[in-house]
Amino acid sequence: MKKNVVVLDYGSGNLRSAERALARAGAEVTVTSDVRAAQECDGLVVPGVGAFAACMAGLTSVRGEQIIGRRLSGGRPVLGICVGMQILFARGVEHGVETEGCGEWPGTVERLEAPVLPHMGWNTVKAPAGSVLFEGLDADTRFYFVHSYGVRDWVLRPGDGFAEPVVTWAEHGVPFVAAVENGPLMATQFHPEKSGDAGAALLRNWLKALT
Repeated sequence: MKKNVVVLDYGSGNLRSAERALARAGAEVTVTSDVRAAQECDGLVVPGVGAFAACMAGLTSVRGEQIIGRRLSGGRPVLGICVGMQILFARGVEHGVETEGCGEWPGTVERLEAPVLPHMGWNTVKAPAGSVLFEGLDADTRFYFVHSYGVRDWVLRPGDGFAEPVVTWAEHGVPFVAAVENGPLMATQFHPEKSGDAGAALLRNWLKALT
């Protein structure tokens, strides 16, 4: 049976391309801000483009941070994409303005230090052993990025009662977090829906992991 996936509509763009990519990967997809649908689906996708503060404001307007928190408290899968990944962290700093994020992970989203910004185009990633999202993908596989900000320092460490998250890195001027797999909560800085066959394979891997 197809997995029931909701793409959360909170006013951020890129919804339809995410919807199409997930449908091609084999999901039954709904784009909605309905709280009940977002809570009850097999998998919730939180996309995002633009500024951190604007995305957080949009997310809050549809109670998105509560939806994410409640799903995770019940072990129900969530996938963040691009700024939808960034807002899962504790805070974002853009143009000197600090905005509180969802706080699912500690850490700060900040401007990359690179000769050319935004980081726009295809880039490889360094996925560690044991990755679910990158299973079956070669080390030289490229994914499509569009961003000027990212998480440059992963600060969450394993402790009593939880396993160490699987963190994938990429580099543009400086190393930055390209993806995280942390139990039911997973996220990518790049756009799998814009990454061709590689992105489709990653989305299929995520769908297979839904319980």
